[in-house]
Amino acid sequence: MKILVCISHVPDTTTKIQFDSAGQELNKTGVTFVINPYCEYGLSRAIGFREEGKQVSITVLCVGGPEVEPTLRKALAIGADDAVRIDAVPSDSGSVAGLIAEYAREREFSIIFTGKESLDFNGSMVPGMLAEHLGTAYVPAAIKMELKDEDSAVVHREIEGGKEIMNVTFPVVISCQKGIAEWRIPNMRGIMAARKKPLSVVKPAAVPAFVESTGFAYPPTKSECEYIDPDNVDRLVSSLANKGFI
Repeated sequence: MKILVCISHVPDTTTKIQFDSAGQELNKTGVTFVINPYCEYGLSRAIGFREEGKQVSITVLCVGGPEVEPTLRKALAIGADDAVRIDAVPSDSGSVAGLIAEYAREREFSIIFTGKESLDFNGSMVPGMLAEHLGTAYVPAAIKMELKDEDSAVVHREIEGGKEIMNVTFPVVISCQKGIAEWRIPNMRGIMAARKKPLSVVKPAAVPAFVESTGFAYPPTKSECEYIDPDNVDRLVSSLANKGFI
């Protein structure tokens, strides 16, 4: 069984976000990049299938320049068999989904794992677009997955007020969130082995970008809190009225 795990190269969650002077892109000076945590859940679940005795091959893929290769190497150290870098700037969700689809289309992956969203843009759009491009089934925000046989699985996902349990046949795109697996820490053996595992650089397909970011800005600064004596009702009403709440 062939599994493709799509990973995003994102700033560490402790990073203080800063933009360049023109406000047009992230200032990457001193920023530590990691595997997107939701994508890492998918990688961990794929490795779990192997530990359960299933015959699987695991390929990790990332769209980006040479700067994403340390992130791919970490995924190899965790347990992936090989890595692929699509040599393109991930400019928007539509083009990223298209690039991945063009790579995956003829390679007959049974399962394609993604994160439910990336922590830098929080769009949650790539997996659904990817499934549409490939014409496959799609299960969003999965919290549990068990293989039934080589052609199907049972997948659980959270919905409003409960859980949904589905039988799916392969091929399928699964976006992952907390619960589907536990993160794994690469050990020394895995780190050493990752150096010898193949990392291929693929020329991007001719996929157009659909969105252009023209600038970034910080959210408005929070205003100072106004403390009002609980017995001073007139001031409270006046303050709420002046702020447009009543």
